[in-house]
Amino acid sequence: MNIEQARFNMVEQQIRPWDVLDTDVLDLLSVVKRENFVPAAYKNIAFVDTEIPLAGGEAMFTPKLEARILQDVGLKKHENVLEIGTGSGYMAALLAHRGRHVTTVEISPELKAQAEKTLAENGVTNVTVELGNGAQGWANGAPFDVIVISGALPVLPEAFLQQVKVGGRILAIIGEAPVMSAHLITRVSEAGYDTVKLFETSTKPLKDAVTPSQFTF
Repeated sequence: MNIEQARFNMVEQQIRPWDVLDTDVLDLLSVVKRENFVPAAYKNIAFVDTEIPLAGGEAMFTPKLEARILQDVGLKKHENVLEIGTGSGYMAALLAHRGRHVTTVEISPELKAQAEKTLAENGVTNVTVELGNGAQGWANGAPFDVIVISGALPVLPEAFLQQVKVGGRILAIIGEAPVMSAHLITRVSEAGYDTVKLFETSTKPLKDAVTPSQFTF
């Protein structure tokens, strides 16, 4: 496989058509090598429009979803990021190149260890990988400038709203299969939030995510 041709095809055939037109984001996809974060058994599909399986039943987002999140969250160089759901570490690496520091939380010890190793091997030094369940929020280091939730949530827990700074953004995929939407929630004041629905998608739910109460009448 010609790696660079496959990367070019991924950008031109999957990512650009999904309205990812920010040249900085597109250029970054050549800098942070996706193939280095994909498990060895799946290297041959590193650039395919599919979720790549990870240990413990987890999966990497599709390339176009990763790129769209990176573009829509509008990360700036001075900003600190919280990511929930480290997975392979690839999303954290992309965010780290755009922001000041990334705290990424992973529930699986195996994935945490592998992500730390891969990030180090790829020279990413401004990421801290924490072991824990961040599905209901992560107070350590809060408030953050940006929160990216790398997995779907049936509902967004209230804690996340308190853990983002005024002027900060949360990017979350909310809903239950097959109806999920990516939302960008901006904290505009101490008590005010502005929510924009970005696009519809479908992805794996975050492990141990809180499910809404099932009311019976």
